[in-house]
Amino acid sequence: MKKISRFLFLVVTLMLTTGAMAQSTVTGTIIDAEMNAPLPASNIIEKGTANGASSDFDGNFTITTEAKAGKIVISYVGYTSVTVSFNGNTDLGNITLTSDNSLEEVVIIGSGVIDLAEDRKTPVAVTTIKAAEIQQKAGNWDLPEVLKSTPSIQNLKSGGFGDGQMFIRGFDQTNTAFLLNGQPINGMEDGKMYWSNWSGVMDVANAIQVQRGLGASKLAISSVGGTVNIVTKTIDRKEGGFVQQMVGNDNYTKTTAYYSTGVNEKGWSFSGLLGHWQGDGYVDNTDGQGQTYFFSVGYQPNEKHSLNFLLTGAPQWHAAAGSGSIESFLDNGRKYNSWNFSGVDSPNNLNGGKYPGGRNIYHKPVANISWDWTINEKSELSTVLYGSMGRGSFAQARTSGDDVTYARGSNNNHNWFGLVTNYNNQLSETLNLNFGADVRLYNGIHFRDVREFVTLDSVSASSGYSGNYELTEAGGINPWEVFFNPNNDHSQRFGYDYEEQINYAGVFGQLEYSKDKLSAFFQGAVSNQSHVRTEFLNTEFEGKSEESDKVNNLGYNLKAGAAYEVNETHKVFVNAGYYSRQPFHDTLFQDNRGGNTLLDPEAENEEITGFEAGYQFNGGRKISANLNVYHTTWDNVTKYNSNGQTGDSFLSFQTLGVKQVHYGVELEVITRPFDNAKLNGFVSLGEWQFKDNATQRTFDNDGSQVGADEEIVIDGFSVGGAAQVTAGINGSYEFLPRFSIDAGWNWYNDVFSTGSLGEAPLSMPSYDTVDTGLSYKMLVGENKTNSLQFRLNVSNVFDEVYLESVNGTTAASAIASENYKGVNKSNTGRFGYGRTWNTSIRFNF
Repeated sequence: MKKISRFLFLVVTLMLTTGAMAQSTVTGTIIDAEMNAPLPASNIIEKGTANGASSDFDGNFTITTEAKAGKIVISYVGYTSVTVSFNGNTDLGNITLTSDNSLEEVVIIGSGVIDLAEDRKTPVAVTTIKAAEIQQKAGNWDLPEVLKSTPSIQNLKSGGFGDGQMFIRGFDQTNTAFLLNGQPINGMEDGKMYWSNWSGVMDVANAIQVQRGLGASKLAISSVGGTVNIVTKTIDRKEGGFVQQMVGNDNYTKTTAYYSTGVNEKGWSFSGLLGHWQGDGYVDNTDGQGQTYFFSVGYQPNEKHSLNFLLTGAPQWHAAAGSGSIESFLDNGRKYNSWNFSGVDSPNNLNGGKYPGGRNIYHKPVANISWDWTINEKSELSTVLYGSMGRGSFAQARTSGDDVTYARGSNNNHNWFGLVTNYNNQLSETLNLNFGADVRLYNGIHFRDVREFVTLDSVSASSGYSGNYELTEAGGINPWEVFFNPNNDHSQRFGYDYEEQINYAGVFGQLEYSKDKLSAFFQGAVSNQSHVRTEFLNTEFEGKSEESDKVNNLGYNLKAGAAYEVNETHKVFVNAGYYSRQPFHDTLFQDNRGGNTLLDPEAENEEITGFEAGYQFNGGRKISANLNVYHTTWDNVTKYNSNGQTGDSFLSFQTLGVKQVHYGVELEVITRPFDNAKLNGFVSLGEWQFKDNATQRTFDNDGSQVGADEEIVIDGFSVGGAAQVTAGINGSYEFLPRFSIDAGWNWYNDVFSTGSLGEAPLSMPSYDTVDTGLSYKMLVGENKTNSLQFRLNVSNVFDEVYLESVNGTTAASAIASENYKGVNKSNTGRFGYGRTWNTSIRFNF
């Protein structure tokens, strides 16, 4: 019996000893590559097991493994995971984690309605810019400037603050869908974007994702060029904030402060941001100022529900820059502004004695309530209810001789409410289904009034609605005053006075299949958009408004695609789509002077057909690349424009059957030659042309057609406005811990002018610019948990003189002195900004 007991004891001892001998102790220190500082709370997992540990405050960790040899996986939210091998007791030393390009670290509320490309396995042509890069490179610019190093994207700065334009694959902003946390923000009437209304978006952006071409959005937005998703701050996981002071060229200054409580034990979180900016503007007499406010309240009662209320706005005013001939700019310099009247002070002594020719004033607060409900392991529901109230005006100086008499306001107010909801269900391991609804209710209010009296006390006016009357009240030029005291008195309006009600209702859905290396999707959406226009000025009976018939337009889109992952390194995809897009409100009705006249024939739905294919190369941390080809046809387009007074008539033009074909190829390469350096490059080659001819009709002031239909020759003309060939190289190098330099070079070629349809565009000279920046982050505080961040941005370092845009078609003169680089000086144009700069200091806590 004793022998048996000893034998069993020996067996157990050997088993325990063998197990103990099989174990290993692995140690190391996790380092943040960007800050070269410890990364606490990193996750360390023995691969293939549930055995794990976390790094301490100093980034150190110790894990006892269950095997003598194997691998451990080190991860941290927002960073690229690292897998390291071990054999026996091992000290791995410093292990560096680098920030990845995903959005995993961004807390997104209403995620089900924010169509990010990462949420779908079948890819699109996409570029994502995260908060850190936005904070560094945005400076005092608008969003398009941050995106200019993206393939097939061009930014035109234009004149005053917030007056820039952005093009994607040759399509302007009316044909690019902009979404704020899933909420459509393009103008409901004309699709336009005014960056002055969104000057605060860069302060609150967590990430910006540009989806070129068909994109991943399920909404029936029918973007032609692409989709830009702006994801703002909502809930922060941890308490913290920042205070930042920025100064820049032309007396620019901006102060911003942000604080977040993080999520407390009861699931509540609060965050807020306040900012103020002002400056003289790069162009002469384009001064401006504004504020930014942001407030967010989040509540997570349990793991299944997340709610958030968000309110943000950016009230601002800025003086505008008038257009001029190329010759006038050459004579007066790049900063020349034709829209100023010297010798007259406004009551507020603006512009040092020069009255601005035009001033943009706007305040557009946006509020939304988001709710994410995780129903079970396979299904979830996301809903966003939103609203915005825009109040603002373009105040333009009116003159009598050499004197400014008053500022006339062209007001564009609106009340906009909407709902977007999406239900997602993982039907099986291979099939995912989601569907939802998109509802928008829009009331636009448009009129002219007096914004400011200068040398007059009143202005005489008359209308069918109010009779003969005197304008004696001034609406003001302050965006806060404009918002809280809108002019609701029809007897204090003149020139034009009308409203429109645009209601939109759509449903959408997507089915995605994914198994092994293959994924595929099918999307569909259908929507109805109705239009009603109410006239107050040009009415037949005094005191009575006139309402148009309701116009309904049904639209839809269909998209499908597939991707195949050859292996971890290579992936290919192909997508196709067809949109039947409703015409904009402004192309349905006669110009605002024409009452409720519906253009006959009515504008039909536009037809958009897109094809794209791509190849993605993932070479690990060192190199990755994306190659995309695209072909987009924009057909059956109706364009409407008015040329103002011609003799005794006010003429407007309706052009039917316009067709554009855009195709091209894009290559983007992202490299990390060594740990403290990044080097990226891109090239995009496009061919954008009008195809076939179009038909034009001319209308008089009463909306009656003048003359017969006329054929407009446009076949083969190049599409103007943006460079069809672009390329760029940008990189950064950390030459000391947390001290880095970055630079970018952008080249633009095959640029053509814009102008009247039927006239051949002009070829513009190519140009290139170089930008650079310096960053330094200093760790401060008792535990080095806070930081001071210094940043310097310099744009157009070499002060390149270049012609940014031309609106004209006058051919080059035979007399060389009448041309500028092959372009006739009589054409209207604008030169790009010269060297500009901004510098900031930011305290993060």
